[in-house]
Amino acid sequence: MATMAVTNIGTIVSGDIDRPVLEGDTILVVDGLIDSIGNRDILRGLKPDLAVDARGTTVIPGLIDSHAHPVLGDYTPRQKSLYYLDSSVHGGVTTMISAGEPHTPGRPKDPAGVKALAVLICKSFQNFRPSGLKIHGGALILEKGLEEKDFAELAAQGVWLVGEIGLGGVKDPAEAAPMAEWAKKNGMKVAMHTGGTSIPGSSTVTAEMVMRVSPTVVSHVNGGTTAISPAEADKLIDRCNLPLEIVQCGNPKMADYVARRLAAKGQLHRVIVGNDAPSGSGIIPLGILRTIVQLSSMSHVPAAQAVAMATGNTAGVYGLNTSLIAPGREADLVVIDAPVGSVGRDALEAVEAGDIPGVSMVIIDGEVRVGKSGNTPPARRQAELR
Repeated sequence: MATMAVTNIGTIVSGDIDRPVLEGDTILVVDGLIDSIGNRDILRGLKPDLAVDARGTTVIPGLIDSHAHPVLGDYTPRQKSLYYLDSSVHGGVTTMISAGEPHTPGRPKDPAGVKALAVLICKSFQNFRPSGLKIHGGALILEKGLEEKDFAELAAQGVWLVGEIGLGGVKDPAEAAPMAEWAKKNGMKVAMHTGGTSIPGSSTVTAEMVMRVSPTVVSHVNGGTTAISPAEADKLIDRCNLPLEIVQCGNPKMADYVARRLAAKGQLHRVIVGNDAPSGSGIIPLGILRTIVQLSSMSHVPAAQAVAMATGNTAGVYGLNTSLIAPGREADLVVIDAPVGSVGRDALEAVEAGDIPGVSMVIIDGEVRVGKSGNTPPARRQAELR
């Protein structure tokens, strides 16, 4: 069995919003899964195949981007850019979830075509993992003419995501609600566009429309890019318990409003974090880190809980066995520290002060994938392989 030990950790951020910081300074990984967390004595009698010295810095779970719009491969026709997926790993992202592939050139809009596209992209990303990034693609975009049997057929092929309702031809809740139920009946997770029109062909979606459809996730509650009003957000906060997604490519004022309201209600477990890129806002490799910093420094969410919004919260909503530092979870870990020059003494203080932390190592499935980020500012202390 392959073993890895991450030692000399200053702070272990769990990804669990109810217990965000763990006791201990050592994590043992066996065959790509977290085996145990504790003090150095958990390694007694073991000689790990690989040892990482965190040098007193902070270890967090790998970040999840809950809202991406990939196509095929590591290229985005939306921004005509290469290697943006690989670049996101340098921002601490180890898992990415598609909210649909509407930017696919010549995207088909008939039932057979949207099904074929979903299967193709789903299976493609099962085999293509730039820098180890786990990309869950092939999010079906709903079009008129889809029937219940189509969802069973897609689920049998491994498709388990429905892209943002509102991106395709199905926009009316009366049409969307039955399809959402068919999808959920077959074990699929359903996202729904919320707010103003984002791209040609999409539509404005209100809180009432969302609640009528009852998706798995309320996509970009702070707008993608135009947000619903505070009054509309209040309906979603007070009248339902759906997870609310905050994105980097959205309205920062509404992100702050939603975070503060949910904090006051003791419901920060409902927040998940995405980029909503590539989009007109561009490609943002540090978008998930930036949103964590924004929520912590501006909305006064404790840094470790802000990290949980982009890790354990999202993993729970989507049923993923990653992004929680706990035994049995996939060993997706990011070593971070305060950046050089920050007023923060460590990564969490830097985040709360508004600084992007320095990523000094990214580990995916127990394998070091990034030794030093090419995108974040340099960490004050750099993790080392021993």
